[in-house]
Parts: sequence; structure tokens; C-alpha cells
Amino acid sequence: MSDYGTSIRDRMDVDIDTGSPLAPIVSSPIAQSRGTAPSLAEIWDNSSPVVVQGGSLRTWSFSNPMIEAVQVLLKSEGRPIDADIELWQGPDNTPHKMRVYVEDGALRTFNTVIGTPRGPNTVAIRNIGQLEFPLDAVVRPDLNDGLAVSIASVATRSEIIQGGSIRTFPFNPSVASVATILKTDGRPLNARIELLQGPNNNKQVVELYTEDGLDRPFFAVIETPGSGNVVRIVNSAPLEFPLYATVDAYMIGNYDSLSDNGYMERQWPRL
Repeated sequence: MSDYGTSIRDRMDVDIDTGSPLAPIVSSPIAQSRGTAPSLAEIWDNSSPVVVQGGSLRTWSFSNPMIEAVQVLLKSEGRPIDADIELWQGPDNTPHKMRVYVEDGALRTFNTVIGTPRGPNTVAIRNIGQLEFPLDAVVRPDLNDGLAVSIASVATRSEIIQGGSIRTFPFNPSVASVATILKTDGRPLNARIELLQGPNNNKQVVELYTEDGLDRPFFAVIETPGSGNVVRIVNSAPLEFPLYATVDAYMIGNYDSLSDNGYMERQWPRL
């Protein structure tokens, strides 16, 4: 088993010395990132995004065996995102794949970390949207102080979700983004992650498969602007395949900017 999977597992089972996820309150509507890891905006600013046109496929290969995780970030100019993300390891071997839908790729970017132990590995992104819906993609190695460590640093507890079960996690309007970690004890991981804002109003949906949920756990930062955000996780596997879910606040806004009616001025409501 890779050191990557072990280190993340250890971080999920202990409390973090930096305090609770809701501790840092800053003057900006968006809180600073956890630890020394770069923020999502900094990752975009320091990277060269690749445009993936509708109906096309782009691949990124990593032959260095020292790269045990890669960051995958998707965004658009405000149009919907509909894409397939796959990890290829050897011929006809796809140990990790995702189907991603985002209603507004500018308001809510898609941000995840894919485990790539025992290289070489290739990440493939296929834009299954129409030609009028291009997307921007950043795929780069996730190093020691990268996004996965930052996501794991806010994990305070994990909850077992049995096969076929559903769990929901509502969040306060001041929460700007949510850290999500899904893993298993080594069994396959099949799940559906949804961001809801209102009754059955899906803003972001991820259909996930991983052949080994301990070796390749799922990490993601889900942006939650506005009020009424709920993260719903569905374990779509049979009863014999439970999963462990951690859903905690990743970055929060400034309580001082909240008006008398509970909304952040010039920010909410954003439906």
C-alpha cells in the first residue's frame, strides 16, 4: 500500500492541532486556505489551464512513480460542465473514474485529488458536453503540502454510510466551501455526491467509482456560495460495501458582513 493512502488515513482518525474547521474568521468573504497549501485561486493563477472543447478528450501522463496524487480542477466561463474523468493504469485498466456535472462552472468550480500510486498513470478528461460548452482543466501533481493534505487537515470525524444508504450534511450560509473525503477499508467505492440548493435542485453532481477506496480515496473541495446548501452522499454499492465519509467546512466567510436578516451583504441570497 502506498504511503499516500496511509498518511491520509492516519490524518482522518485524529484531531488536528490547529483547532476546529470553523476557527479561522478573516475579513475577506472567502477565508484563507488551510495550512500552507495554496488556495484554489492561487492554483488557477499559477497554472496553465488546458481548454477541452465539447466532445473532445485530453490526457495527462505521469511516468514518475514518486507522484502519488494529482490535482484535477475544472471550470468554465459560467456555462455547465459535463465531463468524464478517468485514471488509466496499464492497458484496459481504469481503477478510478468519475462523471461530473456542474450547473455553473464559474460560480462552482470542480476540485478533486486523484490517488496515483504505483505509476505510470494517465488522467483522461472527456468533455461530453456540446461544442458550445468548453471547459478549462488543470491537472498537476499534488505534492506534500498540496490540496489533499489541506483537505485532510480539516477532517474531524468520519461517518459510516452503509451500502444503499443516504446521508445529508447541511451547512451555514457563511461556509464558502466544503471538504469531502470518501474512503473504504479496501473494498470498491461506488458513490454519488450531490450539492443541493433547494428541494431537489442539483448544483453539482459527482458519480464516483474507485476499485480500492483505501488505496485511492476520494478528496474534493465543493464550493458552496449562497444559502441553503446541502451535501448529499449516496452509497450506491450493495450492503456489503460500506464507506467512510468526512464532510466538514473547508473555508468560511466573515460573520461581520452578515446583515440583520442573516444574509451576507452583497453576497446572499444567491439562488
